[in-house]
Amino acid sequence: MSEHRRKPPQPQGGGRAAARRGQSGSSSGRRAAPRGATGSASDSHGSESRGSGGEDRTYGSRAEARRAVQRGGGRRAGAAGPGRGGGRAAPPDRKRIIDYPRYGKDGWRRWTPSWKLVSGLCIGFFGSLVAVAGIGYAMVSVPSEENALARSENNVYYWEDGTQMVATGSGQNRQNVTIDRIPEAMQWAVISAENKSFYDDSGIDPMGIARALGNMATGGDTQGGSTITQQFVKNTYLTQDQTVSRKFKEMFISIKVGTKLSKQDILQGYLNTSYYGRGAYGIQAAAQTYYGKDAVKLSPSECAFLAALLKGPTYYDPAGNQNLDSTATPEENRERSEERWGWILEQMHADEHLSDAKYQEAIKKYPEPQGRKATKGMTGQVSYLVDTAKRYVLKNSDISEAQFDQGGYQIYTTFEKSKVDALAKAVKKVERENIDPKRELDKHVQFGAASVKPNDGAIVALYGGAGFENGHFNNNADTSGIPVGSTWKPFVLAAAMEHGTYKTNGEGVSPQSKYNGDDHLKIRNNDGSYVLKKDNTPFFQENESDYPWGYITLRKAMEQSVNTPFVQLGMDVGMKNVASVAEKSGILKDSLAGLNASFALGTSTPSAIRMADAYATFAASGKQADPYSVTAVKHKGSELPGFEKPRVKLGMPENVAHNVTATLENVIENGTGYHAKDLGRKAAGKTGTTDENKSAWWVGYTQQLSTSVAMFREDPKSHKLLSMNGTAGKDSIHGGDIPTEIWTEYMKAALKGQDDPGFPEAEKIGEIADGIGAPSPTPTATETEEEKEETPSAPPSPTETETIPAPPTETSTCRPLDFRCDDDEDDTGGSDAGGTDAGGTDGGATSSPDPTESGDPGTSRGNGNNGGIFG
Repeated sequence: MSEHRRKPPQPQGGGRAAARRGQSGSSSGRRAAPRGATGSASDSHGSESRGSGGEDRTYGSRAEARRAVQRGGGRRAGAAGPGRGGGRAAPPDRKRIIDYPRYGKDGWRRWTPSWKLVSGLCIGFFGSLVAVAGIGYAMVSVPSEENALARSENNVYYWEDGTQMVATGSGQNRQNVTIDRIPEAMQWAVISAENKSFYDDSGIDPMGIARALGNMATGGDTQGGSTITQQFVKNTYLTQDQTVSRKFKEMFISIKVGTKLSKQDILQGYLNTSYYGRGAYGIQAAAQTYYGKDAVKLSPSECAFLAALLKGPTYYDPAGNQNLDSTATPEENRERSEERWGWILEQMHADEHLSDAKYQEAIKKYPEPQGRKATKGMTGQVSYLVDTAKRYVLKNSDISEAQFDQGGYQIYTTFEKSKVDALAKAVKKVERENIDPKRELDKHVQFGAASVKPNDGAIVALYGGAGFENGHFNNNADTSGIPVGSTWKPFVLAAAMEHGTYKTNGEGVSPQSKYNGDDHLKIRNNDGSYVLKKDNTPFFQENESDYPWGYITLRKAMEQSVNTPFVQLGMDVGMKNVASVAEKSGILKDSLAGLNASFALGTSTPSAIRMADAYATFAASGKQADPYSVTAVKHKGSELPGFEKPRVKLGMPENVAHNVTATLENVIENGTGYHAKDLGRKAAGKTGTTDENKSAWWVGYTQQLSTSVAMFREDPKSHKLLSMNGTAGKDSIHGGDIPTEIWTEYMKAALKGQDDPGFPEAEKIGEIADGIGAPSPTPTATETEEEKEETPSAPPSPTETETIPAPPTETSTCRPLDFRCDDDEDDTGGSDAGGTDAGGTDGGATSSPDPTESGDPGTSRGNGNNGGIFG
């Protein structure tokens, strides 16, 4: 029946008849039947409506009756279901598997799961884990150990043109030995140090695995949660990838290996597959590498030393590994190695694996290992090229050193063989002509050099030293600790051109500005007060000679490398601005020295690679690109990510770079770099020499190539820099001498056949902002006339003027780069607060560090240490 013809619910009192009776008259006095008496649907739902007198209300139509029923049902819905009445839920049509929300409960109890539900879910969850673990255990098989060992391959390095440079790897430096050929002391050393419960555990450490997985989830290190069995499995059957899947595989295989192999077999495998550094895999290779003997002949003390290496050979090899990490210095590594070596012996003694007598004998003296040796193919400059490329790969990928040394990588470099050969030939030629190894003052002379493409950053050539085969393992092209001297002055000038001084309100300074060039000059702070040393006496800046230059232009001061104008200019500009310009040009922040007055004279220690790259920014009209040595790395036929060419960015305004270049061109034409004129083409550059002639630099460039050359003497034992006064038969060595000759010889060969584009024209820049006390400028003087007026009637010969031939006198003076002098000033020009240390209140001007606080350049240096290419 259709909806509109359906019979409406009858009002109480007997249906239609009652309705008719109500219509005919209500005066009969007959009352409606009691509620529910008729048994109608309306009764059960309470659909009646009463009037003010309490009498039943009658309905005049079916629609009204329906509405009454609907109204009544809404009011009483709570009795039948979840309505406004807030009653309990109706019972479900059929029983639910999971009773949630809970039936028959009110309020918070309705949403609290029952103990049956909780226990059921827990049982299900752990049951699923057991099932997954069982499936994983069944599916993961133990690979063949022979196949795992066969994975060790060579790494192949390629020149820039794609031809092979060298194939080197660790495959040959591994020789397995049986457990009876491994001293018991070596076995107990690793057990006491790494896994005391080795003979009792099941092969895995559940808590350690949980920690490793937790670390992975939070982005931390996954190492440190492995037993000897797990490490053996990782070394032998798996990669070094730090992933969850690898960790689970390691766990399952470790369980199977623990049931398949004896503990002796596992320990033998672990000692034969572990990496001990210097390319040595396995205890036999390590014994030969570090002590030149078979493993069976190792003493307990030597065993403890080798066991310490398993903590991480990069940081526990006393020879140092600064090519991999700047903190892994020989001194720091030696300290770490001795500490862990002694601790391992203590553990062996405490675990009763060493008797009292043997412990006392072993702990008596640290077992000094042999020095490094050159590996096959690593001779000449190739050793340093490989060292530089390997370090770049490790810094720009997630590959560990142990994983990399297993081999199988193809490394495509930026090095051009013709230029590498030309640079090595130039160094050897000039060295042969000037240095006599039999002469005492010519001993321990070293060179470092690097050549970089401007506007690109590619390192096309470098000279790292005499070669690994000659016992020289430090890469001098990528080392720090050698102060750069006056090659730093162009950054001071660039900062003045870009930022101006405190007197110019941000307007750049013209290179025609005049500053006092006299010797023994007091340096002023921005407020006009004198810079003071820690003892509150004035700081005096010295030149190499006492020639009375008077007020000379910054261009002239750069030409003749006069110190005093640039120290005062640096104070006026603010040493923070100088440091900022240097960083944006390509210098690493970690290689910067303290920001005191001497900062302007090159107390910082960038590498040769970084200096060449920073000067390349001048050559490229202000555009800077970080230096790089690798263009691509492939493994198993696939190219790895992370080796895209560095992005070229703006290091400084174009006109600043052009004006610095114009000033440095004049250094070659009329100044201390006159030897570079022999190149026969347009070039720019700057000489640099440091206190007591401990180092000498030349950094120069054309538009096509930027090259730096460093020369220094170093004590082979203490690694302290030695004076070069008297070296090569000269009273003193300057950057304009031997370093410039090497640069010129190399650049002739490297640029042979290429055109000479010169440099872009430099437009006028900045305003004349003379130093305090400068005479008023002559309005009619041209630049050339000014230059002539500045030139004394008897000018000194064009040699460096930034070095100091004599030590400080007893008066309160400081020679340039004199690190024995306690000058201490901040970059803003504020005077030192009465000699108080930096921990005191600064009153708005922080006292700057003493030069020695940033590292005494005459005490030590490190390969790749902070000033290196990777920093």
